[in-house]
Amino acid sequence: MALGSKDRFVWDTMVTLEALGAAQVVLWTWDPHNDRLRLTGAARALGLSPLAPECASAAALALCLPQDRALMEGVLTVQEPGQEIMARVRMRGGETCIWRGEWLEEGGVRASGVIVPETRFAASEKDALTGLLDRRSFISQAREQLQINRNYTLVVADLDRLRRLNEALGHERADLVLSALGSRLAAAFPSDTLLARVGEDEFAALTNSDIERPAEVMRAALEQPLRIAGFDIVPTLSIGAVAAEGGVDAPEAAELLRRAELAVESAKTAGRGGAAAYGRALESDGLSRLAMESDLRGAIGRGEIVPYYQPVVRLRTGAIAGFEALARWRHPRRGLIPPDQFLPLCDEMGLLVELGAHMMRASALQLAEWRRAHRAAGEISVSVNLSVGEIDRPHLVRDLSELLAETGLPRGALKLEITESDIMRDPDQAAIILRKLREVGAGLALDDFGTGFSSLSYLTRLPFDTLKIDRYFVRTMGSNEGSAKIVRSVVNLGRDLSLEVVA
Repeated sequence: MALGSKDRFVWDTMVTLEALGAAQVVLWTWDPHNDRLRLTGAARALGLSPLAPECASAAALALCLPQDRALMEGVLTVQEPGQEIMARVRMRGGETCIWRGEWLEEGGVRASGVIVPETRFAASEKDALTGLLDRRSFISQAREQLQINRNYTLVVADLDRLRRLNEALGHERADLVLSALGSRLAAAFPSDTLLARVGEDEFAALTNSDIERPAEVMRAALEQPLRIAGFDIVPTLSIGAVAAEGGVDAPEAAELLRRAELAVESAKTAGRGGAAAYGRALESDGLSRLAMESDLRGAIGRGEIVPYYQPVVRLRTGAIAGFEALARWRHPRRGLIPPDQFLPLCDEMGLLVELGAHMMRASALQLAEWRRAHRAAGEISVSVNLSVGEIDRPHLVRDLSELLAETGLPRGALKLEITESDIMRDPDQAAIILRKLREVGAGLALDDFGTGFSSLSYLTRLPFDTLKIDRYFVRTMGSNEGSAKIVRSVVNLGRDLSLEVVA
């Protein structure tokens, strides 16, 4: 703009061009009838100078990367007047550009708008750990991508047990795992796939119909062994997927991501390595989950969560050696709810420690009653899981000592099962607490042995009397030679260390 003789603003072409150049913006107009694309502004800064000041559509298609030619064709395809244009196109040897505009009817059907570098216009923040898009940038770019009329699949993968990785390896080493997974994900998909880390332990990929079974591609890429700081780690994923049609009626990107994450939550209910596709039924499941959370808050105090007792049998004699206490929720309306449906909620709501204390007390009282009522029960024991983090609970040793005194149970009759990850978080402190628990009369079992990250040296330093082999190895030992060898090795190891082994 420039100030005229009569104190009014008039259009100044040079000032306009300077302003466009300083802002790194290009104005564009597309005349499909004459096949002419006109560019005005910072064409050189954006890598568009080969096209300026005007060119044919073939030149524009040739300048963009091959993977983005379909996007460029979408920009140049005639639409109804008033239809908006939005595309993210990567140019050869230049910037990634955002094309925005609208189809007009004045003076013949044509389109016009602006071209700006992605860094100036759209969110383009990268996740510092993986180099993938962050959540905000992913939603922004997915919104643009979905404007193109084609079929898409959004796949979201949640890394199982990231908390255990953090506890066992420490955050810095666990970050190495996430970084490696990000690199593997980028290598597994074509360059035009939108890839992101959308949560602490969540990865997302928005793919088009050219990629077959993208969920399987993601699983194959990420569920490969990693060696971090001397530990062999095999990641497992819970995967959710949702299909969508692009174009005018495409769903909002944030809503599509919500649906995929809802499918991930559904996949988690199947256990580690589950998969699920989004469906309308999941929406009602989400409401059901909210209701379950509300009911769960008072369930322990109302006595609805109770121990069920799974027998432990000695293989040599067939006699019952003891029981393992398993939490079950007797819901007044839903009936018996298995632990895989409410224990994750307990974890999220911070109720695991309260649940662990409740299960310990209820199991000890039941065992004492059995021993009083049945002479043959004098040698049996009951095992109770210490929940994640409960080993650090203040007054744990004191509470256990008082409980054993109250029930009159002998030494070793009440066994506490501790996971490897709980120990590895602070092995030295864990050793102190475990010895104190042993001194007041608790039996100690190392749970899920073979799946964690601990060194075998801890078996000689910590006062365990029982090893529990992870059930995966037991379940697959008949069909998997490797599992059978692991079971056999653990049994022999337990015998050599004078430890009882439970499968």
